[in-house]
Amino acid sequence: MLNTIKPWFNFEIVELKKLNGYDNVNYLLKTETDNYIFKTYLFSEDMLALVEAENSVLQTLKKDQSFPEPIPFKTGDFLKITTINGVKTICRLLTFLEGTFLGDATHTPELLESIGRFTAQMDLQLLEINNYVLKARAWEWDLQYLHLNKKYIHDIEVASDRHLVSYFFQQYELHVTPILPDLRKSVIHNDVNEWNVLVTNNTVSGLIDFGDVTYSPLINELAIAITYACFDKTKPLEWAIHVIKGYHEVLPLEAKELEILYYLIAGRLCTSVCNSAHAKKTDPDNVYASVSEKNAWNMLFRWLTINPIHAKSEFLKAAHFRSETPKPINDHIAKRHKVSSPILSLSYDEPIYMVGAAFQYMYDGYGNTFLDAYNNIPHIGHAHPEITKIASQQIATLNTNTRYIFDAYYDYAEALLSKFPEALDTVFFVNSGSAASDLAMRLAHAHTKHDTIMIMEHGYHGNTQTSIDISHYKYNNKKGQGQKHHIIETAIPDTYRGQYTTNDGSAGKAYAQDAIQQVENSDTPIAAFITEPVVGCGGQVPLAKDYLKHVYPAIRQQGGICISDEVQTGFGRLGDHFWGFEAQEVVPDVVILGKPIANGHPMGAVVTTKAIAESFSKGVEFFSSFGGNPVSCKIALTVLKEIESSQLQQNTKVVGDYYQSLFNTLKERYNCIGDVRGSGLFIGVEIVQDNSIEPNTELAHHIKNELRNRYILISTDGPHDSVIKTKPPLCFTKANAKLVVDTMASVLEGYYENRV
Repeated sequence: MLNTIKPWFNFEIVELKKLNGYDNVNYLLKTETDNYIFKTYLFSEDMLALVEAENSVLQTLKKDQSFPEPIPFKTGDFLKITTINGVKTICRLLTFLEGTFLGDATHTPELLESIGRFTAQMDLQLLEINNYVLKARAWEWDLQYLHLNKKYIHDIEVASDRHLVSYFFQQYELHVTPILPDLRKSVIHNDVNEWNVLVTNNTVSGLIDFGDVTYSPLINELAIAITYACFDKTKPLEWAIHVIKGYHEVLPLEAKELEILYYLIAGRLCTSVCNSAHAKKTDPDNVYASVSEKNAWNMLFRWLTINPIHAKSEFLKAAHFRSETPKPINDHIAKRHKVSSPILSLSYDEPIYMVGAAFQYMYDGYGNTFLDAYNNIPHIGHAHPEITKIASQQIATLNTNTRYIFDAYYDYAEALLSKFPEALDTVFFVNSGSAASDLAMRLAHAHTKHDTIMIMEHGYHGNTQTSIDISHYKYNNKKGQGQKHHIIETAIPDTYRGQYTTNDGSAGKAYAQDAIQQVENSDTPIAAFITEPVVGCGGQVPLAKDYLKHVYPAIRQQGGICISDEVQTGFGRLGDHFWGFEAQEVVPDVVILGKPIANGHPMGAVVTTKAIAESFSKGVEFFSSFGGNPVSCKIALTVLKEIESSQLQQNTKVVGDYYQSLFNTLKERYNCIGDVRGSGLFIGVEIVQDNSIEPNTELAHHIKNELRNRYILISTDGPHDSVIKTKPPLCFTKANAKLVVDTMASVLEGYYENRV
């Protein structure tokens, strides 16, 4: 190569060294006195036009050694088309800029402000350029064409990573795409990154590599500069403010540009990780293509924890714009009570005004981000992109009732039933867990011709009248309706504070014998026995070992059926088992499903046997207007697929075991923790008076509200409301679990210090 190019220039070349590059091949060219960059490109008419456009931009910029300058060949031309090793090639030469790469420099607030000022000073010059080649350029690395990177999402190996990227793609389409036509546009450098920015004496001295130059919304330039200046920071938002201040000082920004900056930065991070993932598959030896990948992923996950409202407010403030002042929370509460009733309760001493959520995070209207360690309804995560996508597609195609035939109904029914034992082969779809409980009672009455129902102490099965009748948690409340004559309630088989406490099977058998005695003493045959495998409202109490093994046969022997309420425990939440009843090594006759089945979309189901379904079919027609509608079924099928493809049950097992181990370690430190129980991501922590098993409701409430004040969502439950319950989305991580327990430890430490 050296001998080939020597005759092309008017100076003596003493060394030619190949450099790392992304697409094209570059060389460091040395003479006796100067250094240059010799760049080569595979020839195409499009590439030739782009290189000519890049040269034109460089020749327009000030000749102050801040940017590379094109150097002519002997012929006076700035480009040379030739053949190298049999390949038609475009060649050109640029001046070499001295300085320390930003990636190697120590970062200070002053340096980041310098990045903003330098970039803005350059953009002021670029605003004057009109280049039709650049205006016509549409490619993956231009943020306005973020969608072109969608095809690379599937190259990302880890499912949770793919979902994070997909989520931000959807947020870009929601918040940025609609206003793209209204944004200022200009020629921009488009790649102000840590290996293109040069630094001298804590100030930006130069910028190289204009290969990504394009015509795009001006704000994209700032978004890209912020991305690479901040993506190795633990608090990227704080550092981003400095870049904005420096930029705005030179080239004033518009409010509407800053309002979408959060999503633009996320978009650039997504572009980076998508292209890195694609390069790994197509060109695994190209290390340069993945040089920023680790930092990009780290920042993308940190970016998710930042409330977009907070980011927007900080960005506007940095440019001296006023952000909208949100209404006080009491105004929102008053407005709600005006149209509804206070009987619809609110969580926490200080209720939360929520405006958004993503995966295991929730965003309030005041810029705060909460870690959601509580809400089990968004089973696979809030705003899950696969749910968003399939719901949008299906609702734009067909949503109707089940009097019509459509594929989604039986596609999902088959997929759901495949998760059950063979005997449970029939499903009815409804719109909620409450409706499912109601229907289960109808099935029991139709099949047995009896009315008596045995229920579990502290059990909860829904909010319809029938559901309340079978929910001890509701009817036994001091404001409740009381126990109906057809209800038999049996004691919860609690091995912590119950009558029998040895959980080796003996306690389960003893509790079962007491329940069986109630069955035998009943004046009327029992139509059904219903319980949750882990009694949620009872304080996350797992049924004692082998309890159902003894109770189920007794119920069936006198003609009744056995119902497992899996609304909260199903779909892999318990980690070791997909369904809660599997932990008891039994098979129920009816299973109730709700909440998580469609990630919060209003859907429920009753799964049963063909024989029970046939008994029910002899009565009046069953019709649930939109139970099992196409949208619900598509969403529910997506939930099932995601549990499998993202290995969420396995994650639940690993994270749940770790989570419980942390709570148990905390239990060793504080005598106020009486018991840690549950399975997977369905955990209860019993708060008691020190060195006793007496419930400590006051302390439990203190912990709950203090965690809320520290932006962690958990709740309390149990007959004395003294059990901390945590049942987060299944995408919860070990780091999330540690944060919850560490914060709870801090709350308890403060509590005991203040008691002294």
